[in-house]
Amino acid sequence: MSKKQPVSFVPFANEADVIGIGDLMLENRLDRITISGDVDLTADVPGLAHARRLHAVLGEIVAALEARELPAQLPPPAITTIDNPFA
Repeated sequence: MSKKQPVSFVPFANEADVIGIGDLMLENRLDRITISGDVDLTADVPGLAHARRLHAVLGEIVAALEARELPAQLPPPAITTIDNPFA
């Protein structure tokens, strides 16, 4: 049985990368990482693998944040309204 290679995930690098750990999704953005879903960190080999992957990705996110000069708080995103093209 071969091990799967981890998917490359460079925090805050683009608006496209998404990785999954169990049913937990980490979505890359330029100014944030969105985490949604869930993962069971079970007391078995798959649970350990999930925990290690989550630990590694969160470590990369923390390192990326620590390497930046951060604002006190991000401004709220700009919200625009467009006409419904199907109306």
